[in-house]
Amino acid sequence: MKRKKIIVGNWKMYNGPEQGHHFLHHLEDELSDKKINCDFAIAAPFVTLPFIMPHDHGSKKGLDLDLAAQNFHYEKEGAFTGEVSLPMLEQLGIRYGIIGHSERRQYFNETDHTVNLKLKACLNSSIIPIMAFGESLKEFEDNKTISVIERQLKEGLAGIKKGQIERVILAYEPIWAIGTGKTATAKQAQDTIKKARGIIAELFDKSIASKIRIQYGGSVKPENIKELMEQEDIDGALVGGASLDVKSFVKLLTYDQN
Repeated sequence: MKRKKIIVGNWKMYNGPEQGHHFLHHLEDELSDKKINCDFAIAAPFVTLPFIMPHDHGSKKGLDLDLAAQNFHYEKEGAFTGEVSLPMLEQLGIRYGIIGHSERRQYFNETDHTVNLKLKACLNSSIIPIMAFGESLKEFEDNKTISVIERQLKEGLAGIKKGQIERVILAYEPIWAIGTGKTATAKQAQDTIKKARGIIAELFDKSIASKIRIQYGGSVKPENIKELMEQEDIDGALVGGASLDVKSFVKLLTYDQN
C-alpha cells in the first residue's frame, strides 16, 4: 500500500528561541512557492518549541509545519526535576514525540524498558510516537544487526495492542551512521527496514506491517535523500545536521522535485 512519507528534522541541542524564530520565517519564505508532498516536522529543544509555532509569533503565511518533542517523561506529573510531560506538550499542540533516540540510549540510560513505558504513555495521549531503534558499530560489524533490532522492537512494542500500533511511526537509525558522515547505503537501509517490517508482521500481522511508516535516520543529506526515499520500505527520514540549515531542509522536503 502507498504510505505517505514523513520527514522530521531533529535539531538536537541546537537552535534556541531566537534562532528558531528566524528559521521559521526563512522557511516560510522558501516554501511559499513550493508544494510539499510529504508530512514534515521539526523536533526542536523544549525552550524553542513555543517560538516556532507557525500560527503564532508573527507567522506570515500559516505554514503547515508540525512540531515534535525530542523526549518526554512517561509519567503525567511528579517530582522529576528537569523532565517534561506529555500533558505539557499537548498544551503546546505538539504532534509527534521521539522515543528511544540513540543519543538518549547512549548518554541518558534509555533502555528498551523505558522506551516501552514512554510508548504506552504516548499512545494514551494525542501525540504520535516516533520510536527509534538501531544497532551500534560493533553490533553491525559482528553481524548482529537483525538480532539487535528484533530485541528492540519486541521489547519496545511489548503490550501494544493491534488497534494502537498503526499510530506508531518507527525510525531505523544505525548508530554508526549518526553524525559520523557514514551512511548506510540505500540498499543496506532498505534491507534492514524490510526485515523490521517483517518483525512487525510477526508481532502483529502483515496488514498492519504494510501500513506502518518506517523512517531512516543516519547522515541523511540532500545528496542522498532521493535514493533513500525511492526504496520500497523507507517511508521518510529522521534528519539531524542537514535540518539545521533552511535551504538544506527545503531540499530535503522537495527531494521529489529535483
